[in-house]
Amino acid sequence: MNIVEVTSVAAAALPIAQLRAHLRLGTGFGEDSLQDGVLETCLRGALARIEGHCGKVILERDLVLRLGEWRDHSRLVLPLAPVRAVTAVVISDRTGAQELVDPSRYRLIRDTHAPIVISSGYMLPRIPLAGQAEVSFTAGYGAWGDVPGDMAQAVLMLAAAYYENRDAAGAGALPGAVAGLLTRYRSLRMSRGAGA
Repeated sequence: MNIVEVTSVAAAALPIAQLRAHLRLGTGFGEDSLQDGVLETCLRGALARIEGHCGKVILERDLVLRLGEWRDHSRLVLPLAPVRAVTAVVISDRTGAQELVDPSRYRLIRDTHAPIVISSGYMLPRIPLAGQAEVSFTAGYGAWGDVPGDMAQAVLMLAAAYYENRDAAGAGALPGAVAGLLTRYRSLRMSRGAGA
């Protein structure tokens, strides 16, 4: 199983102004954007760390999940949430020939922790030997203003910690206050169900 990011988060979509305010960096000196490159790096690091910790996509983007076989032939539990839409399912054979699966053959069941692509019939389309399936989907809460408040606060707090300790080696554990804010976003492994 392999997830590829098709679209990345643009710098303009990052909450750089909010992080600057959170850090209480000075304004009005004519060089307000001087630290923006460093702030962007800290935000991207915080977003990646929290997404990995929670299994959630924070800012909306398009992804592709590639796999060589279904664990459960009737459904696929997606490893990330929240999923807004499944945009395509493509089956490839060993020669690379591709077949776009008719969207009427599957549907998305949205879930806070484990969204599922389920067959509309008895089984998902067969993946040929040495072939693969590519499931394209859009995931994330949306733009920064759509991110739940506690998660947004956790991102800013972690980015601020990265900014203040940017000379320190290693990422280390999540700060306790950040981990506390993210507790409700983490899923238990056993809740992912068959096919996870």
